[in-house]
Amino acid sequence: MTPTRDNKEIEGRSYKDYAYSPVPVSSPSAVYETPPVRESVELNVHGRPSFRTAVHPAERMEKGSKFPQFLAAAAANLSVLATGAAIGWTSPILPVLENDGGPLGSRISRDQSSWIGSLVAVGALVGSFVSGYLGERWGPKRTLLSCIVPFLIGWILVATAGHVAQLYVARFIFGLATAVTFTILPMYCGEIAETSIRGSLGSFLQLFITIGFLYAYAIGPFVSYVVFWILCSILPVIFFVSFMMMPESPYFLLKQGRRDAAIASLAKLRGKSEAAVQKEADEIQEILDDAFKNQVGISELFKVKVNFKALIYTCAMVSFQQFTGINIVLFYMQNIFIAAGGLVPTEIAPIIIGVVQVLASAVTPLVVDRLGRRVLLVFSGIGETVSLCALGLYFYLKEVQHADDVVNQISWLPVASLIIFIATYSVGWGPLPWAVMGEMFASNVKAKASSITVFVCWLLAFIITKFSSNLEVAFNGMFATFWMFGGFCILSILFTVLLLPETKGKTLQQIQDELSGVTSTTSVENGTKK
Repeated sequence: MTPTRDNKEIEGRSYKDYAYSPVPVSSPSAVYETPPVRESVELNVHGRPSFRTAVHPAERMEKGSKFPQFLAAAAANLSVLATGAAIGWTSPILPVLENDGGPLGSRISRDQSSWIGSLVAVGALVGSFVSGYLGERWGPKRTLLSCIVPFLIGWILVATAGHVAQLYVARFIFGLATAVTFTILPMYCGEIAETSIRGSLGSFLQLFITIGFLYAYAIGPFVSYVVFWILCSILPVIFFVSFMMMPESPYFLLKQGRRDAAIASLAKLRGKSEAAVQKEADEIQEILDDAFKNQVGISELFKVKVNFKALIYTCAMVSFQQFTGINIVLFYMQNIFIAAGGLVPTEIAPIIIGVVQVLASAVTPLVVDRLGRRVLLVFSGIGETVSLCALGLYFYLKEVQHADDVVNQISWLPVASLIIFIATYSVGWGPLPWAVMGEMFASNVKAKASSITVFVCWLLAFIITKFSSNLEVAFNGMFATFWMFGGFCILSILFTVLLLPETKGKTLQQIQDELSGVTSTTSVENGTKK
């Protein structure tokens, strides 16, 4: 049940006056020196009267801080850093297992290697729906913390592996942990963030997972198998300890009827007193009351227009993300560097790509709330198209035309194209589908919709990763594969320009209103409604 307000007196004032006071109760002015406060009545976006208390001058003085929100998002995203290390673990380890078997004692085949690489996606497919269910029942914080269990089980299996089947199981379990991070993180960041920085916090996922990749790339080739898994298994423990101290989503707490806890969470996240966030808590409660008038099943995602539109947009975005060919490009990374003449040692090549990914991913949180989502997606799509076409041209000249003289003269082209592709992908189509997923859905369907979106993403990731070699055979070379994905990148540009709505500078309620066809004239700049 939604908590109600009574009118009991608190030190000579009604609860209503107290709720909107920007001054803590302990301050004498909170009780004795507050001038009369008038209320105004206006119509909200639903056409219903909304009673708002005039802002007292003291409230303007309490500006608060956005730093706690960045800190909470960073702590939460340590889980995806651990995910990146678990996924990137295969880059330095698979060559060892294929050459001498490492701890397994006998070499593995290319087919077994592809299963080790792709079973994370299978685990994520299964885990996506479990994660959504737990997110609704336990809340984002407890569900994220729970991912430490599959992480630790997975690393124990890796540590004691004596047969390739045990590595299969470990990779599947890592997929379960991956599903938790990819499903819950966008929900958590979207619900703790002020409008002016929601895009930045939503973009952290790509930044932190690339840091995890770089961690694995930079350590794996230079340490033993045992030292490597120990260093990787430390990461989820660091996440658990760090995130345990962060606040729960105020949206979830209000849904649970825990208003006092929600206000404490908001105060901590905004860097303000509890009295100063009462108004924001009321606005969130109003949104939740509208969303939860009727509890919905998963079928409502397809029956209700606004839910279905949001689901189409997010599933299309993660589909275009996978059809950029990111997994194929990374799969052929060693071949691309070898094609450049072997100037870069094979153990150094992934580190270079990892650094490019991290630096490019760090750009998005800085500019996404200024430039908007669509501008970055179009820029990303153009860069991907150009680089993929260039890669296709290089391998066409090499594999089909056998133009060795020309190929030798442009040996720099594949590496340059690879770097441009990774950089532009990391700026746009890497992070932004997850940022948009965290802000597209109403609270009563967010967990279910996120589960479906993550399922679609990892289903495509599994198909593309597992059957990449079949694509090469079907198209008689790598060149056609690169050109095919370049064509999908062109489609992603058209989708962004013609169909995808911009969410920059809009509250979560405004996004819902626009998806449902309700026009809202309210704008948000720097977190302030106008």
